[in-house]
Amino acid sequence: MKRIMVRCALGCFLAVLCGGRMAAHVGSPDVYAEGSAGPYKLFVVVRPPLVIPGVAEIEVRSSTPGVDRITVAPIPLAGEASKHPPVPDAMAKPSGDEQFFTGHLWIMQPGSWQVRFAVSGNQGSGVLSIPVAATAMGTRQMQSGLGTLLAGLGILLVVGMVGIVGAAAREAQTPPGESVSPKSRKRAYVAMAIAFSLLVLCLVLGRKWWNAEAADYASNIYKPLEMRATLAAGNVLDLQMIDPGWLRMRKLDDFVLDHNHLMHLYAIRWPGMDVVFHLHPEMVGTGEFRLPLPSMPAGNYHLYADVVHANGFPETLVTSVTLPEIRGRALTGDDAEGTPGANAQTHAVYKLPDGYSMQWKRPSALAAKSPQEFAFQLLDPQGQPAKDMALYMGMVGHAAFVKSDGTVFAHIHPAGTVAMAALMMAEAQNGAGGMAGMDMSAGSTIPSTVSFPYGFPSAGNYRIFVQMKHGNVVETGTFDAVVDE
Repeated sequence: MKRIMVRCALGCFLAVLCGGRMAAHVGSPDVYAEGSAGPYKLFVVVRPPLVIPGVAEIEVRSSTPGVDRITVAPIPLAGEASKHPPVPDAMAKPSGDEQFFTGHLWIMQPGSWQVRFAVSGNQGSGVLSIPVAATAMGTRQMQSGLGTLLAGLGILLVVGMVGIVGAAAREAQTPPGESVSPKSRKRAYVAMAIAFSLLVLCLVLGRKWWNAEAADYASNIYKPLEMRATLAAGNVLDLQMIDPGWLRMRKLDDFVLDHNHLMHLYAIRWPGMDVVFHLHPEMVGTGEFRLPLPSMPAGNYHLYADVVHANGFPETLVTSVTLPEIRGRALTGDDAEGTPGANAQTHAVYKLPDGYSMQWKRPSALAAKSPQEFAFQLLDPQGQPAKDMALYMGMVGHAAFVKSDGTVFAHIHPAGTVAMAALMMAEAQNGAGGMAGMDMSAGSTIPSTVSFPYGFPSAGNYRIFVQMKHGNVVETGTFDAVVDE
């Protein structure tokens, strides 16, 4: 218990100093999700803690009126502990908005969690679970100004304590009205020297203890799987995973199917982001995936590979590879490509090569950290909503949000930023609720409009790749966004 308290205090202190964040999505750690808790449709934002143990901040907006109460509880996504949820906490209504709730939860260990929402209101009750990958994100050096201030206060404290010891050995033992004797002065100097030596020793030992605790904590900071990409004979892309060491329980052979694929790979030509491929390599060995490449233009490609572990923990592996012009296979199955060209698509309608078009119902303003619905519609050559819509890997659409400097990559579904495999694990446990964009029932009409809940993590220039399917064709629309602070 003492060690846990020490780590908690250290973690809270490091959180003050920490300015960067890492998570399964590259540079986009906050969780945005949309789903139904019984009759209530919710838009959920979970901002994971910077450090573990730490506090996750939660926001919920209900688009269905009549919600009286929402409680939240953190539960491990897998294992025996997932069967024994803790006592939930009630969310608050911080303003006069009756449909907006806020709350917070302590996350005590790194790993794969779910936040379970229990909703009650005038239409009954419902449950919704949102997966959250919780990790210690990182540390940074103390700011020089704060360090100088703390050092000055420390020196002042040491001088004051030494002075108090000297006074106790000198004036405190001198009778009232008498002057301090040479013997008392000598005794005071000796006492002050001993006190100073003991204080310096305490500072040295304290520094060693603090550094040891900080190093121990740093060993638990999330280290994403690394990936090495090489082009093998026959235009085969070989992807080799490397574990830099994080949690001992992490494996390289426990991946689960996510939309019927163990890996979703985005290959984006850099720096123009003028070519994009959405591919699905196959696992051929422990931590090794291979893929016969389709025909691809030459260039340097940034690779983003999404995988999900058996415990529901998602990871995005990042690397780059320089390719010559590839004369490879034709695209098959769920593989898709897009060639937006080098020109920025700042308008709201993107013309597709086959005469179809994709329209972005662009918001009037885009701001960082602001939860929004990003809605896109596929139109036929006559400009009407496409009628031959088909599901693309069980969803109405997929999207990738990529920042122009490469610091952000997020693969988004209509359900949000959560991994679908983890989401299905969470939903299977509570047997209630439902997420937007999940597989639709047979005979139902597939809409030509898809929306993605998301919030840009930082200001800057972004490119959004949106994929929707009609007939047997997967269309890739491209849109640019300028995001303000």
